[in-house]
Amino acid sequence: MAIRPWYMGTKHHHSQKITQGVIHVTIADKIKRVREAIAQAAIESGRESSDITLVAAAKSADADGVRQAIIAGVDAVGENRVQDMTEKYAQNAYTGTPLHFIGHLQSNKVGKVVGVCDLIESADSVKLLEMIGKKAMELGIIQNVLIEVNIGREPSKSGIFPEELPRMLDTAAAINGINVRGLMAIPPILGNPIENCYYFETMFNLFVDIRGKKYDNVCMQFLSMGMSGSYIEAIRAGANMVRIGSAIFER
Repeated sequence: MAIRPWYMGTKHHHSQKITQGVIHVTIADKIKRVREAIAQAAIESGRESSDITLVAAAKSADADGVRQAIIAGVDAVGENRVQDMTEKYAQNAYTGTPLHFIGHLQSNKVGKVVGVCDLIESADSVKLLEMIGKKAMELGIIQNVLIEVNIGREPSKSGIFPEELPRMLDTAAAINGINVRGLMAIPPILGNPIENCYYFETMFNLFVDIRGKKYDNVCMQFLSMGMSGSYIEAIRAGANMVRIGSAIFER
């Protein structure tokens, strides 16, 4: 069963451009390759490609690059920085696809993200959840969020530790204006992507465990993990949402 209730992406296949004997690989070509790799990894994990949500991480892309990715059929666009998101939003870059916020969200930027993004993937504290909920209530909406888990326990990264998750979800259940839709993680960057499997599998087990419990305002629908260098391993381990940047936008 597909996991994308609000996603309406369509796929368009574009040919490579050839100029003076040089092959230029387009964004559409790159997305096609990523889709093919996603489909294979999904099969290997007993699922279909339609079960995996492809988020184009657009940190390095301009508004035109984002539009090309949308035309090529990505399921959502993700932004790491509020300023970039605001500038591209003003250029109507995201028309036609859901917008995710995937970077660290500072409390003073909450008002610029809530109600603009379909999904905030990086909720990493009770305080932030409360601020998101308050702003959402002011706007008369329910803001979808993912809880970011620091699965590698890295001091340099945001996110809560796994053992803190049950208490945070208990608290989230009482916060109006939000709906927790799943978990997000950025495992440690290791030399061999296969070494990330331990963290991906640990996250999947945590996801399954939480999904088996009952919390108000919580629906464990999405497990967002895996980027350009590790999304295949992440999908094999159980991810159903991946955030791909350089494999799509890098020239």
